[in-house]
Amino acid sequence: MLPAIAAKEGGRQRRAGSHHRCLDVRSEVPPALALCGDGLPGGEAEALLLPGPGLRGARGCRAELGNILLLLVLYVLQGIPLGLAGSVPLILQSKSASYTDQAFFSFVFWPFSLKLLWAPLVDAVYLRGFGRRKSWLVPTQYVLGLFMIYMSTQVDMLLGDGEGRGPDVVALTVTFFLFEFLAATQDIAVDGWALTMLSRENVGYASTCNSVGQTAGYFLGNVLFLALESASFCNKYLRFQPQPQGIVTLSDFLFFWGAVFLITTTLVALLKKENKELTPTKEETKGITDTYRLLFSIIKMPAVLTFCLLILTAKVGFSAADAVTGLKLVEEGVPKEHLALLAVPMVPLQIILPLIISKYTAGPQPLNTFYKAMPFRLLLGLEFAFLVWWTPKVKQEGGFPVYYYIVVLLSYALHQITLYSMYVAIMAFNAKVSDPLIGGTYMTLLNTVSNLGGNWPSTVALWLVDPLTVKGCAGAQEQTCGTPVAAELCTKAGGSCVTTLDGYYVESVICVILGFGWWFLLGPKFKKLQDEGQSSWKCKRTN
Repeated sequence: MLPAIAAKEGGRQRRAGSHHRCLDVRSEVPPALALCGDGLPGGEAEALLLPGPGLRGARGCRAELGNILLLLVLYVLQGIPLGLAGSVPLILQSKSASYTDQAFFSFVFWPFSLKLLWAPLVDAVYLRGFGRRKSWLVPTQYVLGLFMIYMSTQVDMLLGDGEGRGPDVVALTVTFFLFEFLAATQDIAVDGWALTMLSRENVGYASTCNSVGQTAGYFLGNVLFLALESASFCNKYLRFQPQPQGIVTLSDFLFFWGAVFLITTTLVALLKKENKELTPTKEETKGITDTYRLLFSIIKMPAVLTFCLLILTAKVGFSAADAVTGLKLVEEGVPKEHLALLAVPMVPLQIILPLIISKYTAGPQPLNTFYKAMPFRLLLGLEFAFLVWWTPKVKQEGGFPVYYYIVVLLSYALHQITLYSMYVAIMAFNAKVSDPLIGGTYMTLLNTVSNLGGNWPSTVALWLVDPLTVKGCAGAQEQTCGTPVAAELCTKAGGSCVTTLDGYYVESVICVILGFGWWFLLGPKFKKLQDEGQSSWKCKRTN
């Protein structure tokens, strides 16, 4: 609903062999050769968790507290560029950027969905003397730090000076796309390092470090930044004397965190050594070609291909509500920092929901939960459209009344319930059908496709808002506002462009119709996938 705080459905996908494992790949299935690919990076990564003779024994959490804290810091750093990227659309909206510009900028959020494309390269190419994971982590974070410091000198110009020069959306998109690409690459390296940094008994803490660290980093880069950047928020809550600007600017924020990246990376490079107790053979990854061949072979299986095609279209009905609503609220005058701060009361709900929903998705038919939640989430799309329509009608001279924010908060809470119901159901299904012997690669592929199913509709939804909007020229006869040139002529003729039909409302209705069409026509087929036998999801093997 709100781009600054909406939980991304699988926004950060696990690469092959990641420590986020929803299956116990150490099953009782006898060893076999997978014919759909020679390399088994997912299974091999799990082998790293099995202590062999002479390796480290059982270790308590306190014995590895330093490693756990290091992972937590690395994931916090990873969340900073993600949070900053999430704040830019709200800043652009406050500067009256077009929705076409917003659609272009939305490509910034794609790298985490596509990182499976270069994850095998990060796994396979490294300097043995420096360390397999540090070979990528250290240079990636150095580049991020230097890039942030450089951008701190340029970002104010890119965002526009407010005196006739608007934001340079192309340059901003390229910049933050590189930020996200580097953060995704850092994520691949940290995920892999967690497998060997922690003992088997404590590797579960890596998942906690991941979720807590990235959430904290996103909060710092998004919610805290938007609050401290807002002059009205700072003047109201943090200052005795009003000032025309907030306490920090985006330039200040980038410079500070750029310096933190450089200092932290230097300390990691000099002081932290990778674990040498693992044998080189266990630490090796199969060839890059084998890994890509494995991915291609998985997706060619009929059941997997059907799942991919259906999940790529399942979220079209939510695209207007999820991608555009928050920007529309900012356009209607809701302060962006107030929307960002709605993330705070949502944190407990976002922690509890997966625990509750998992009780209903743990059985043999998790997609039933997905199917049941879908119509409620679609109807919330119409409620969001009503909320946007209602917003200017309750606006007061000093802002918005408390009851308005209560309604927004309740709407967002209901949205989170339906979103998490569908997200947890998909994750449970992916875990259920993933072949245990190649679980890492298999599940990462399914999660990547699921995430792309949410990315492309959001980009298209943002792009369609302007073409679907109808504007008329008021105060100047025989003038129109159909194009930027026509709008300029209208202004020169003494008129002004007035919106007669907002494309957001048109899009909201179309999306809901398409969503219910998918639910009625393709939903039953999607549910039927969980009735397929295990053989439909497994690669053929020869013992």
